[in-house]
Amino acid sequence: QVQLVESGGGLVPPGGSLRLSCVASERSFGLDAMGWFRQTPGKEREFVAAINWNAGRTMYADSVKGRFTISRNNQKMTLYLQMDNLKPEDSAVYYCNGRQSFNNFPGLGVGYWGQGTQVTVSS
Repeated sequence: QVQLVESGGGLVPPGGSLRLSCVASERSFGLDAMGWFRQTPGKEREFVAAINWNAGRTMYADSVKGRFTISRNNQKMTLYLQMDNLKPEDSAVYYCNGRQSFNNFPGLGVGYWGQGTQVTVSS
């Protein structure tokens, strides 16, 4: 079974930076792509960014373009999300997602999910 474990969340002031990580289990080799979603209470989970494991193609939500960077380390089976110039509206629980096709992003309801990591942007 695929397991995804996120880390790196925390409290940061507006304009600050954080880097999230997501480690995939050994049984994740069948996954073609991984991505990040986020969710706040009372709202639907929303797409943030995605990357294709082999080709490195990327996709971003408009709200994070130019501020967030998604990357991966294939040898370590680790996904990253570098978040710069954070805003209060970026506060959410961030979830890692793995799926068999990059083309299925940015849709919801597909693939495997981590347990989430809380990001709070506040002064």
